[in-house]
Amino acid sequence: MFSVPPRLRRATRTTRIQLRRQFITRNRRLALVLCLATVAIGVAAVHVSVWWFSPGVMILPILVGGLLLWPRALRIYFIVVAAAIAYDVADDKAGAGIVATIVVTAVFADVLARTREKLGVQGWRGDQMLLDLRDRIRAQGRLPDLGDGWGSSVVLKPAGGSSFGGDFVVSACDLKTLEVALVDVSGKGIDAGTRALLLSGAFGGLLGSVPREQFLQSCNAYLRRGPATEGFVTAVHLSLDLISGEYVIDSAGHPPAVHYDAASGRWRITQAHGIVLGVVDDMSTVPTSSERGVLQRGDALLLYTDGMVESAGLDIDAGTDRLLGEAERMVATGFQTGAPALVTAMQREMGGADDCALVLIWRT
Repeated sequence: MFSVPPRLRRATRTTRIQLRRQFITRNRRLALVLCLATVAIGVAAVHVSVWWFSPGVMILPILVGGLLLWPRALRIYFIVVAAAIAYDVADDKAGAGIVATIVVTAVFADVLARTREKLGVQGWRGDQMLLDLRDRIRAQGRLPDLGDGWGSSVVLKPAGGSSFGGDFVVSACDLKTLEVALVDVSGKGIDAGTRALLLSGAFGGLLGSVPREQFLQSCNAYLRRGPATEGFVTAVHLSLDLISGEYVIDSAGHPPAVHYDAASGRWRITQAHGIVLGVVDDMSTVPTSSERGVLQRGDALLLYTDGMVESAGLDIDAGTDRLLGEAERMVATGFQTGAPALVTAMQREMGGADDCALVLIWRT
């Protein structure tokens, strides 16, 4: 019976251990697979059929590498790609167009890999994280069931059809008292959206955890702990007694809330005012004014952001008048179905250049 020499067994075992160490990570194993696939494509283009194995097919493993490999492994893989392309060019199987396309794809893949490295995620996990955050902020913005005799509607419409915006809603309810805060972060686009994602968690934690009269002050203190260049934030805070209908509105540089009085059939602008958040160190030193009132049966409260009433070349008072005019039509169609239509109409009239948000609470 044939026996393997001890020296050969040791060499085989050593080689096996080294291979396991080199390809212990998923990243290295994937890089090896992509290298083998690229070499196979390059060789098949020369020796099998350029019709079935065109060098341009290498674009597919390059894109996979950009999505799944870390930058260092990806650049080592690019060396294999360059060797395979050079082999095909030497046999006149790849032209300048294919080579240029592969180079551009490789540059794109490298940028994609470096971006993922900054995030510390692979593949589509970065996008999945953003989607999860988006879903969480939307879920946080939904108001809880207020019980019999009450209705509510929340509409958030970021500008440009984006999934993220600078407006958000947080709420807390213990079946006796409802607290709602509608917040508008300064800026536009992804900068405002990422700040809104951060602040929604912080403000949501403060809401219901601190006394009503200290909520905006606590939010301001939180903002002042960050960089001064982050910009300001406007907010309106509503505390509503679900038993008596009594409410208190506090504002921090936010457009005034409006109260629909069913007895008179008119919308009334509330008078709460205060300074925007993030500007002064201590808001208790700045004069503010709260609005107190009572929601009778048939009444409603409307909170909104400046995207509903502000537009280039249009005075904010004129925008508020348009909002109240549209709100009159909403009363005729019903609050539940009228709220989304109101936001759509105002976003269209204002040009849709800013995020729009609306919180409507009514008593039946």
